[in-house]
Amino acid sequence: MTKLQVRAFLYNLGCFAILFISFRYLVEHYTNLTGFWIPMTAFVAGTLLSPKFQVAKTKDGEKLFMSWLFLKGIKEIG
Repeated sequence: MTKLQVRAFLYNLGCFAILFISFRYLVEHYTNLTGFWIPMTAFVAGTLLSPKFQVAKTKDGEKLFMSWLFLKGIKEIG
């Protein structure tokens, strides 16, 4: 794995973890869900709402790109 691929993996993991923990707290405290459904709901919400980072090879070399549900199009990460 290249340095950019590791960075993309860590960005994906970090964003998902932050959203998963946040949604787990919110679901646990503000809904009547119990047991298995609390982490499952947080997992689905975190997966759908977290930004996606990916490395692509271009003619200028490898570049890191991000797409997100709330942003239009694909953005290049400097």
